[in-house]
Amino acid sequence: MSTFQIDFGGAPETSPAKIVGIDLGTTNSLVAAMDLTGPRLLSGIVPSIVTVAENGSVIAGEEARTALVNAPDRTVYSVKRLMGRGLADIQDELKLFPFHVAPSSESVLKLTLGEATMTPPEVSAHILRKLKLDAEAALGAPVTQAVITVPAYFNDAQRQATKDAGRIAGLEVLRLVNEPTAAALAYGLDKRNQGVVAVYDLGGGTFDISILRLQDGIFEVLATHGDTHLGGDDIDNLLIKIALEDIRSEWGEDISGKADAVQLLRRSVIAAKEQLSFVPSVNIEFAYGGKTYQRAITLDVFDRLIHPIVDRTLASCRECIADSGVTVDQIDEVVLVGGSTRIPLVRREVERIFRARPHTDLNPDEVVALGAAVQAGILSGEVQDKLLLDVTPLSLGIETMGGLVSKLIHRNSTIPASATEQFTTAVDGQTNVLIHVVQGEREMVKDCRSLARFDLKGIPPMQAGMARIDVRFLIDANGILSVTAKDLRGGKEQTVEVKPSYGLTDDQVEAMILESFQKAEADMSERQLREARVEADAVLAATEKARKFEAFQDLTEEERQAIDQAINDLLTVYNGDNYHLIRDKIDQLDVSTQKLAEVIMNTAVGSALKGTKIDEADVE
Repeated sequence: MSTFQIDFGGAPETSPAKIVGIDLGTTNSLVAAMDLTGPRLLSGIVPSIVTVAENGSVIAGEEARTALVNAPDRTVYSVKRLMGRGLADIQDELKLFPFHVAPSSESVLKLTLGEATMTPPEVSAHILRKLKLDAEAALGAPVTQAVITVPAYFNDAQRQATKDAGRIAGLEVLRLVNEPTAAALAYGLDKRNQGVVAVYDLGGGTFDISILRLQDGIFEVLATHGDTHLGGDDIDNLLIKIALEDIRSEWGEDISGKADAVQLLRRSVIAAKEQLSFVPSVNIEFAYGGKTYQRAITLDVFDRLIHPIVDRTLASCRECIADSGVTVDQIDEVVLVGGSTRIPLVRREVERIFRARPHTDLNPDEVVALGAAVQAGILSGEVQDKLLLDVTPLSLGIETMGGLVSKLIHRNSTIPASATEQFTTAVDGQTNVLIHVVQGEREMVKDCRSLARFDLKGIPPMQAGMARIDVRFLIDANGILSVTAKDLRGGKEQTVEVKPSYGLTDDQVEAMILESFQKAEADMSERQLREARVEADAVLAATEKARKFEAFQDLTEEERQAIDQAINDLLTVYNGDNYHLIRDKIDQLDVSTQKLAEVIMNTAVGSALKGTKIDEADVE
């Protein structure tokens, strides 16, 4: 339910060495830096491809591209789609990728590339290392510090994986900057006094839409939406699927299992797709095994084929606008990011939905890297017309169910900073919410420092989960933290102020950070256990409520016994320390209550149609 997430890596340090900006992309990556005339690229586009040669050496970039055909089982592309994800998350992906997952991937995803085994951060590190070497060659000096961009929709695991990749590559990641913010910086939109900016970012593997408010040179993300599993790759895969079906029909042969053939076909498809941004018709041409496949495709046909994919991005845009609290007419600027925004249909649809012609002055492949360079210039002091602001020493957040910490502003975030996240109630009829503000890097409230507590009262009583409460953290240039909680349905609002520095010495801050590193694994295990118990509490409460419906008696004896057994099984493991087992029992209870839920819903809908309120339907 989060509406804003910001995470900027390590603290700025004054260094004679050049700080570079890096766009670590799904398809391609770039490195840039500031000079006297502004941001400039330090290398050409580097394909985000890594291959392991037979001698064990690792090659990244353009040299690795040919290996997609010659050694597909040793070569990785689109690794960004795998960053911070588990095996269960990428099953659909694996059907299209030629490389394989190592058997030891239960806890950490590992890829088998010939004789080598690598995690996605290790693969990304080779791309970053290539960019680092290119930058050093262009600058004639060592490069050890960088700003790296990430999709605004990246979660904590994906952000951490990106940081890990930088560290493995020998780079100190000073900031992780959201890609939309970087794009806005590249266009110089931060030089306005105020305004609202929409950034539509359709790259190779990810899509996100962000609405940003600019005020006094500071970007605040009002809302973000998107899909870390949607991009130009999906268009490529769609065309490849169609071509494979054509080939199967024409040749009487299925080549989908031949990795080298699929990669050759992928090249042909991508070339045709790119040409359609400039010409009305192209031929997909493919030769393999002495046979030739050719298919003409017009721009009109292409538009019809990809319209469902584009529509998915537009649905995200509508949700993002709704979440942002602004209307389309209040959006001043629209920025396009990512190579896939060259597609004419995409540009037309974006212009239609936002009722404004988007910025297209800068190369959409380069704009994020150039913006990262601007942020790097701010950190290094090379950008003089901007204020290099202080950073927060420790993360700031609030207590949530189960004694867990939800971090809103992460340590080393530049200030002024603002973050908003949406929460809800946990109990039916709840009319007040305790907001407990904490500081620290640990996962449990008990291990963090309490800063303030206050009650948001007067929330209209309603079912658990129905209330919408915005909690906003705002740190001004003086380091003063203001926390505001607002009930979006009833309009009640409460604010508390916490003084600057929060009363900690540098040594205390350092000790807290060190402790968080030392206990990170144990903390995460405890967090997962508590989250599982919180989920179990919610499911048990919902089930107990459902048992009071007359519909429960309409179930067969066997069905009622299955529910009772599932409840007992969950209660049996509830106090254990195996969160996997708790989640398994939650899933079992969900399955056993599906029939009950269907009966209740059908009865409620029927009652509603007869004029009875759904809340009152079928309840004893």
